[in-house]
Amino acid sequence: MEKKAINNLLEEKHQELFNWLNKQEQNYWENGPEGKWTTGQHIQHLVDSIKKLNHALSFPSFVLKYKFGKANREVRPYEQVVQRYQDKLVENKEKAKNYNAAVSTPTEKKFKHLLRTLNVQNKKLQYKTNKMSDSKLDNLIVPHPLMGKMPLREIIMWTAYHTEHHTKDLIENYS
Repeated sequence: MEKKAINNLLEEKHQELFNWLNKQEQNYWENGPEGKWTTGQHIQHLVDSIKKLNHALSFPSFVLKYKFGKANREVRPYEQVVQRYQDKLVENKEKAKNYNAAVSTPTEKKFKHLLRTLNVQNKKLQYKTNKMSDSKLDNLIVPHPLMGKMPLREIIMWTAYHTEHHTKDLIENYS
């Protein structure tokens, strides 16, 4: 997937989330079905995830290369990245439950700040993606906690899907 298409996908998936959030009633960030994340926890998780990626992308290429190595395979297409993530979620249900338990529900003030932060971090990721060379996007890798090392292009595409995944969960469980 080309950089412009990745950025369009990031924008589209984040806009779908923001559109749904804007339609919710008062105190919705505290709401969630029994045993599931609240809306606030979903947003906290998305912010944490995209901030970590943007932080990693702020390092010079040689640091990423030294720390994590270089890709030893071709970049997977978007659909394959999505399918791989879905498979990994099924395979690692217990690991995901333990990871999810650590996310707390933010206060209203913090929640509003998180929404602004998510929007800013999404724009920052698009900017960084656009400025990075195709060679770096395809050859530099970073680790993902569930999927292992991934080329930058893949983890950025995954970020778009990750937002969609949480948006769908919110729509299905909270509407």
